[in-house]
Amino acid sequence: MQKKSLYRISFIITAILAALVIVYVLSIIGGKSKGPIENILSRAEDHVEAIENNLIIEERVAKRKEKLQWYQQIKSDINQLKNPSRILFGASDNSKKESFETIINLEDSLRTTFPLIHIYNAWGSKDSEKFPSLSVKTIIGMGSTPVITWEPWLSDFDAEVYPGIPAPEKRDRECLKAIAKGSYDKYVREWAREAKKISEPIMIRFAHEMNDPYRYPWGPQNNKPKDFIAAWQHIHQIFKEEKVDNIVWIWSPHPSYKFFNTFYPGDDYVDYVGLGVLNFGTAVTWSKWWDFKDLFGKDYPELAKFGKPIMLAEFGSLNVGGNRAKWFADALKDMPKKYPLIKSILYFHYPADETLTNKKVSWYFIEDQDVLDSIKVTVSHWKQ
Repeated sequence: MQKKSLYRISFIITAILAALVIVYVLSIIGGKSKGPIENILSRAEDHVEAIENNLIIEERVAKRKEKLQWYQQIKSDINQLKNPSRILFGASDNSKKESFETIINLEDSLRTTFPLIHIYNAWGSKDSEKFPSLSVKTIIGMGSTPVITWEPWLSDFDAEVYPGIPAPEKRDRECLKAIAKGSYDKYVREWAREAKKISEPIMIRFAHEMNDPYRYPWGPQNNKPKDFIAAWQHIHQIFKEEKVDNIVWIWSPHPSYKFFNTFYPGDDYVDYVGLGVLNFGTAVTWSKWWDFKDLFGKDYPELAKFGKPIMLAEFGSLNVGGNRAKWFADALKDMPKKYPLIKSILYFHYPADETLTNKKVSWYFIEDQDVLDSIKVTVSHWKQ
């Protein structure tokens, strides 16, 4: 550990000395090319700052791994992860996949360390739509488990690689039936094989909110419930054929649109029930200030009938139309006792979300001390 620290210090000193040499050399000839020299100096300064910042993040990651030692036993046994003995917290936001620095900042503000980190991955032929290897390895390297919302957007697939698929503008119609028939098996198999290479569990939330007829192309406006079930089971079978045994499957209907049983793939295909619980308040015309009971509590008895652990996969509130600190306090108060099947809570912490509105709204609360205090105090009273 001491050698590693000395290496880091030497690295920073070397970088700074190199920057000083550049400054000295360029200062001699600076009069002839002032503009380019200033640009070079600026880039050198940015480079040194980036090196220092990365080393600071590395130190913080090492410390968070130490704080997550208690979690190692849970994630080392996938059956424990599927039904943990305590509620596991996590978050999603706009962190860079190389560091997840803003999530670490949120942890520090809440004085906790997240066992789960949530990311989103669309389907398609682009490099960014393949298995998110860098993000997954980074999260695992931080001591946490990746939760991936896997979204079957189909418009980006290359027709030359996937012959027979419809034109991009026609792919939304009966898209789940096409998945179930095997039109995108090449992509699914490649994704499954990459997931298999990861030595630790990965939680997958496929085609979330499939019962919402307004938001996503895989909803009931384009597909029948039986096609969703067929697609889910087909993907599950591919992972089984590829001998991928490190997946926790999260089935995630929208609580507002019900018909839960109609879209349920079956006990053998689902490990978790995952739900988005987001209070938009009065930020949009179609919403009002909803409390946690309105958004989730009243549906809990029906969801509990599936006998699966429950994940609040997107948990948050805007700060428009009510008291957000109180919203979190009321939602989290005695949660393990009131809702014993809840086993995971993932804060939705995006600063500029416009997926359901014609304007950007912020779910950030890291700078809202009242909310931070409310969460910390309420969770500290739990007995689990």
